[in-house]
Amino acid sequence: MDHASSRPGRDRSWTFLSNHAAVLLLIAADPAAPIDGISCEAGISRRAAQMIVADLCRAGYVERTRIGRRNRYTINRSLPLRHRAVRDLATVSALLAMIDRDLAA
Repeated sequence: MDHASSRPGRDRSWTFLSNHAAVLLLIAADPAAPIDGISCEAGISRRAAQMIVADLCRAGYVERTRIGRRNRYTINRSLPLRHRAVRDLATVSALLAMIDRDLAA
């Protein structure tokens, strides 16, 4: 029995990546992205995006530099991923490379 087809809409209730990972990937793709653009692309509220960026900054995964009225972000690619299942196996750089090789550099 195909469980996905027996439960319409069920497959859209979860994702493989958290919102934190999505925001990190969006910042990697565009380090000068405005928070409104990040929130729109991630499909989350502006406030949620701001809180996630603050979390990533506090944890050292992202550094925020103010340039005039805009922010520019730098990712610390050498840090391990936070999930206990992979923290000893992979770094942020490995995650970025897995998603898009251009982001790993």
